[in-house]
Amino acid sequence: MLKAEYRNHQPHYFVRPGHKRPFHRGDFKYIILQYLKDKPSYGYEIMRALQERFHSFYVPSPGTVYPTLQMLEDMGYVTAKEQEGKKVYTITEEGRQFLAQEKELEERVKGKINNWWNHENIDDIRETMHEFQRLAHLLKDNVRTADIKKLGRIRKAISRAYEEILKD
Repeated sequence: MLKAEYRNHQPHYFVRPGHKRPFHRGDFKYIILQYLKDKPSYGYEIMRALQERFHSFYVPSPGTVYPTLQMLEDMGYVTAKEQEGKKVYTITEEGRQFLAQEKELEERVKGKINNWWNHENIDDIRETMHEFQRLAHLLKDNVRTADIKKLGRIRKAISRAYEEILKD
């Protein structure tokens, strides 16, 4: 069976089950509300905006975003309205009050997110991630059709890169 990150064709290279997220599971509703505070959005738009916010180190899945939006709607913190075939979510006054009451949570989430990566190196991190994505796409295209010799060379190159990255 293929792993979920490959089934969905999304770059989940750094967050897999069992790996750390930039926040606690219960904090995700707060992150979505913070985003909706600025503008009503539909689910896919929220996923892309959060992917950008986390510089693709964390890409929320539909299986995380949509149930959270439904929970927020059930709690009365957001409303959903059909627009052009999409459900657009808007924060409610109750949702805004929740955010206002949770200043401690806001500081904890912001601190955890800020400590999740080294902001001073963000441009180098982006370039490195871009190169990693290029490599991943190249591998995806080549390993399916590679002969045994080529697969051996690919494995050795990956192993050398792994050992090089481990240094320091």
